[in-house]
Amino acid sequence: MLIMLGGIQIGVLAACVVLFVPMGMAGYHLSRNRMLFFSGALFITLAVGVHLTPYFPSVSDFVSSVKSVVVYDNREDSCINLVNEVVWDVKPRLISSSGDGTVDYDKIWDWSKNGKVKGCDFEKLGRGDVKDLLNGSWVVVAGDSQARLTVQSLLSLILDEKRMGMIKGDLYKKHSDYEIVVDEIGMKLDFVWAPYVDNLTSLMMGFKQNRTYPDVLVMGAGLWHMLHVNNALDYDVALENLRSSVVSLLPFSPELDTDGPVTGSVSVRSPHLFWLGMPILINGMLNTEEKREKMNDEMCRAYDSALHNSRLLRRYGGPLLLLDIQSLSWNCGPRCTIDGMHYDGTVYEAAVHILLNALLIESHQKLGSS
Repeated sequence: MLIMLGGIQIGVLAACVVLFVPMGMAGYHLSRNRMLFFSGALFITLAVGVHLTPYFPSVSDFVSSVKSVVVYDNREDSCINLVNEVVWDVKPRLISSSGDGTVDYDKIWDWSKNGKVKGCDFEKLGRGDVKDLLNGSWVVVAGDSQARLTVQSLLSLILDEKRMGMIKGDLYKKHSDYEIVVDEIGMKLDFVWAPYVDNLTSLMMGFKQNRTYPDVLVMGAGLWHMLHVNNALDYDVALENLRSSVVSLLPFSPELDTDGPVTGSVSVRSPHLFWLGMPILINGMLNTEEKREKMNDEMCRAYDSALHNSRLLRRYGGPLLLLDIQSLSWNCGPRCTIDGMHYDGTVYEAAVHILLNALLIESHQKLGSS
């Protein structure tokens, strides 16, 4: 900017010399012939205009520069970065009339009503809205049991209770993939069993090789790695490899920042990318001694740091928007889990609604619009 201003100043000075010195010298001699005087002045003025043109942007360049400022704003306070701001109200509910004191809990969630979050008008979508939003889409959800629970919550918003009962057996076949086509809206959903980050990287390479990409891609892994590998540095390397594979095969504009935190918004054109975070692990509730020993608080923090350092998430300069299962499970609390790892369906329902609202924002759609 300083160089540009310096160039303009030099250009203006040169223009003054070109314009006023010859006019002053010629003024006396041409004063008796005004037509000749003004013709000369006009000629010199046009010459000056040509001289200065390179120092000023064209109107179209100016408009483009303003548009660029709007499009590539860092949007730190935008709604897409507030979509995980969810609050919980967990209340006890007596479920037995026999007097044995059995108590269950109502788990009610909603978006915060404070400040900027309220202005975003996030909404829980009904079945019709979800069908409209995902009409004709190919959705892929890849990961471990957390991802499978997310698939169940998503399908519960699309299918009726009877059909959900029919598919649960196939959906929950242990360590297996699952696919379904919802013919009435032309939506295909694939669940890919991918408990390790390396499995996710292989999936990305498969998309690249086949040159076919889903419209919505949700992925996440870490629990199996923490239990069976138990090495945060190795997890970090795996995440960085995954990030490289995602960046190499997907169309981004502008380019993702590769040297530090994001300085402009990342425009993900297709597919829409999400990272399914790991839940809060309640160590005392984990159901095996091995899990309690290996999946301790210190190791969980190390794995969180590895995710941060990998810059896989959009908030750190990466391509994936976080579905913050950790925050959701933490705020729902121990009353929302029976094994300290897998949470009630309400937690994954909230994650799905976060995903759907993010899709509305990214696709510039509004509820009820065609």
